[in-house]
Amino acid sequence: MTRAAEPSHERLKQEFDQLLQRLSRTRRRKDDPLDAQAPPARKPVYLLLRDHERAGRLAQQLAFFGLNAQPLPMAGALLAALAEQLPAAIIMDVDFDGPGGGLRLAAQAQQSREQPIPLLFFSLHDADTPTRLAAVRAGGQAFLTGTLEASSLLEKLESISSTAQQEPLRVLIIDDSRTQALHTERVLTGAGMLTRSLTDPIRAMAELADFQPDLIILDLYMPACSGPELAKVIRHNDRYVSVPIIYLSAEDDLDKQLDAMSEGGDDFLTKPIRSRHLITTVRNRAARARHLKARMVRDSLTGLYNHTHILQLLEDCSFRARREGQPLSFAMLDIDHFKKINDRHGHPMGDRVIKSLALFLKQRLRKTDFIGRYGGEEFAIVMPNTALDAAHKVLDEIRRRFAEILYPAQEGELQCTFSAGVVELEEGLDALSMASTADEALYRAKHAGRNCVVRVEP
Repeated sequence: MTRAAEPSHERLKQEFDQLLQRLSRTRRRKDDPLDAQAPPARKPVYLLLRDHERAGRLAQQLAFFGLNAQPLPMAGALLAALAEQLPAAIIMDVDFDGPGGGLRLAAQAQQSREQPIPLLFFSLHDADTPTRLAAVRAGGQAFLTGTLEASSLLEKLESISSTAQQEPLRVLIIDDSRTQALHTERVLTGAGMLTRSLTDPIRAMAELADFQPDLIILDLYMPACSGPELAKVIRHNDRYVSVPIIYLSAEDDLDKQLDAMSEGGDDFLTKPIRSRHLITTVRNRAARARHLKARMVRDSLTGLYNHTHILQLLEDCSFRARREGQPLSFAMLDIDHFKKINDRHGHPMGDRVIKSLALFLKQRLRKTDFIGRYGGEEFAIVMPNTALDAAHKVLDEIRRRFAEILYPAQEGELQCTFSAGVVELEEGLDALSMASTADEALYRAKHAGRNCVVRVEP
């Protein structure tokens, strides 16, 4: 690109940013329950970067996702802002206000606070171990290098700050002793975890599918089968390969403990065990497993669920819908003429269109709906407790509104549309059949001229 073209490119970028900002303010579905509306205003996030222009752009991008990020130009501004309002988090350049200045300023900001402020450090270049160690000592809970990108930064912020309401950790207890299972349940429930106990190990796989625990506590010796045998059965299912398994048993023979852990276990706790020891071990392992799973099941470009996980969610929701007698709809979406967008305007524009549709779906759908990037320019939506008529109506409205968006491009404004197919769960359809049927309906929508939603009648 020539120097003469740079201002034009920057102007297009600013116009697109403004477009996304208007998009982020769109409302969700009008018939949503109160708890599905957009969340109330959050605490601000204070942003302190050496590059003030970059800080301003990043704050604008974070606003697209509903986050109130406030760039602060100097150390005094941070201290004044802290005196007025405590933030949800601080994003600090390690060299803000001079080499190592961010580290010193962060330590000053945290001084004498009973509850530390969540801190995320940033360095444009890779940082050495002494710098990272200083960041830890200053209270840093994360350290990023390179380019700060809004969606990945938001994910990191939500993992370290109170901006995200974390659901309680879920623990499945499998022990043939009802007394021991109830005791473990009481200890963990008292620590704020959501527990479910099972005395019949043969029912374990059904409970796993229904409860979806973050961690499993497993007795070593049970009459129906041993703990290691059940651990092997659990690990045979790819879906539960990464779920931590902790053995809890009175067995104190170290060799037997090690043998058990080699059979699919991650840790071994010996009874009797102090409550604090149990709580800490379970909480740490479950929280880390949940964090790793969240990274594994998300698409890196959009932050939506990936192909594999959205199908797993469809399977879970169909099982629950049948059990509870509730409707369930599933939709497949595909951006029309996407290859032409990439060929004519470049892959960065294609990525922007994909991101904007992902954001539009997040804004327009309920929190109880699950949205996934199925692959490339294709999306999938699981809509629990939604009949076919309602699903079709909502998707058609989203289609019409999305087609109104104008994307600034070098050769004038670009408009994009999508096609969709939607199906409702019925007798004889399982999760894979629903996905296949919705895909066929999407194919029909493409052949009907695109920019339409085709429904599959029961």
